[in-house]
Amino acid sequence: MFKVLVSDPISDLGISLLVEASDISIDKKTGLSEDELVAIIGEYDALLVRSQTRVTERIMNAGNQLKVIGRAGVGVDNIDLDAATKRGIIVINAPDGNTITTCEHTFAMMMALARHIPQAYAKTVGGVWDRKSFVGVELRNKVLGVLGMGRIGSEVAARAKAFGMDVLGYDPFLTEERAEKMGVRKASVEDIIAEADFITVHTPLTPETRHMIGKEQFAVIKKGVRIVNCARGGIIDELALVEAIDAGQVAGAAFDVFEEEPPAADHPFLTHPKIIVTPHLGASTVEAQENVAIDVSEQLLHILRNEPFKNAVNMPPVAADVLNKLEPYFQLGKKLGSFAAQIAEGPVMEIGVTYAGDLADVDTQPLTRRVVEGVLAHHLGSDQVNVVNAMHLAKNRGVNIVVTKSQATKGFTNQISVQLRTDKEERLVAGTLLNGFGPRITQVDKFPVDVEPQGHILLISHHDKPGIIGRVGTLLGTSEINIASMQVGRKIVGGAAIMVLGVDKAVTKQVIGELTALPDLNNAKEVHLY
Repeated sequence: MFKVLVSDPISDLGISLLVEASDISIDKKTGLSEDELVAIIGEYDALLVRSQTRVTERIMNAGNQLKVIGRAGVGVDNIDLDAATKRGIIVINAPDGNTITTCEHTFAMMMALARHIPQAYAKTVGGVWDRKSFVGVELRNKVLGVLGMGRIGSEVAARAKAFGMDVLGYDPFLTEERAEKMGVRKASVEDIIAEADFITVHTPLTPETRHMIGKEQFAVIKKGVRIVNCARGGIIDELALVEAIDAGQVAGAAFDVFEEEPPAADHPFLTHPKIIVTPHLGASTVEAQENVAIDVSEQLLHILRNEPFKNAVNMPPVAADVLNKLEPYFQLGKKLGSFAAQIAEGPVMEIGVTYAGDLADVDTQPLTRRVVEGVLAHHLGSDQVNVVNAMHLAKNRGVNIVVTKSQATKGFTNQISVQLRTDKEERLVAGTLLNGFGPRITQVDKFPVDVEPQGHILLISHHDKPGIIGRVGTLLGTSEINIASMQVGRKIVGGAAIMVLGVDKAVTKQVIGELTALPDLNNAKEVHLY
């Protein structure tokens, strides 16, 4: 008999699977202090919480039998994940439970924006009968641009089709085949900026997506566009949006999220007549709150019964002998995946991982998860991807994982090669651990290199011509960007070549543009590795 403690208020319907299970004994004790939890947690196999209970390392150390902590929701900031991992306690959440409710809130905001519903309501209840000021637009036959075609974005697209909208979809993992099945047109961010009458964002907030619609985009955006954000504050530049609305470029906006929450009392969104706001209500429905509890209860049961499970947000235990062999390669694998993802163009269709040398004789599944985590985290955000859910997320997005092993190491004791296949190209990055030097990138595409995978890196492809290195150095120096290291790779004199530069600070898009404009230089990409 497994004992489960529910320490936060959760509806009986939400935990009905646990209540009805014959091998589960469940106790509901809410409002407990840390001391009170420490005193009783030792007798429980599982702990189920929402956001009120702070699950500290002290609580987990006292949980001698604790196998799993379930969070009935998405965020796990109230749980010490590092402590859980050290103790071998699996932490699970419910990332799918709010999909429909957030999708519906997005549509509610879109329709309210199209028909000026909040503004008309305020004026009507204020005693003013004003029909002329609130002439709206129909959704039918309008172009909707969906930035982010994950769970929520895909649901929004399906409903938009039912409303007779023409849907453009952008996502780093969206292929032509998947877009066709969904009845949407695969598009770039630039396509959506130029064509969409409505834009809704459903991406995670990452360095790549922060202010992905800002001043530069508003300057060329389709005039009269309406913008909805029920995803994350910061994806759209808020001040630039206000300027675009005031300039008549954007017709209006509806936001459920802010860069800082709650927003300051003088935030321009709160008083602007063409902007609708709600206080982060995307997941706030009775059904969503029950769904997340149902989802996490189901996975909790699987874990206790030693059955396959998903939605874990920390690293599960690994056999000690395997861990000792693989752990030194974990960071290298993750960085190789991230490097490959940052240089590859187009939606990722396949991730190939090749292990050579001694690694070929080890169960490398935990290391493969690190590689896949590195690839996906670049697009989905490090807060959304981890070593446990990486494979599940890849499968959901139709990304094929291929692992091969070889004894041929090209002179190294061990080597990891990561090859990404997209709908546009194939890119390869390989690396190893060198005694006394640590992790190194040893190959980029067909070119041998020796690069430390750390910090800001510039990857430049060019023709092997005299003077090109000097022109690159001069341009970076003029831009006050210091070169810390340089590697040059080529196969034949005068042919294709690459430069891999370690630089001391981030390189702006303007400088990247100036680099690509240099004679004999084909392409320049910046890679961030931390």
